[in-house]
Amino acid sequence: MDAAGEWNSQLRRGLLELCILALIEKGPIYGYQIISRLAGTPELAAGEGTIYPLLRRLRKEGLAESYWQTSEEGPPRNYYSLTASGRKALSAMRAEWMKMAAAVDRYAGPGRHADHTQDAGNNGTEGADGE
Repeated sequence: MDAAGEWNSQLRRGLLELCILALIEKGPIYGYQIISRLAGTPELAAGEGTIYPLLRRLRKEGLAESYWQTSEEGPPRNYYSLTASGRKALSAMRAEWMKMAAAVDRYAGPGRHADHTQDAGNNGTEGADGE
């Protein structure tokens, strides 16, 4: 895997937890539903080998709880919902994401490659290379 591919993989892993908690926040949901919803966003699509271990970890950490429910369409399903700790964690993660996204956008957002004059402490008098 090239450097960009590895970086993308690490970024996705970190963001999947935030997105999964946000999906669970909307109401009880089972694993396959999470996989299906994420599949609609190719950048976040992940398979069973990624999602189910993450769901188990969220349960183990007390951020999510689960219960089995019978299904008329097949075998029983394990539904996940957020705990109070999960709601707190999601709120904190959202706040951190918003700050991080704004900070990254400042340097790497659209049109930033040629305009470094908006950096803090730079009155626009320095060139793009800091001179």
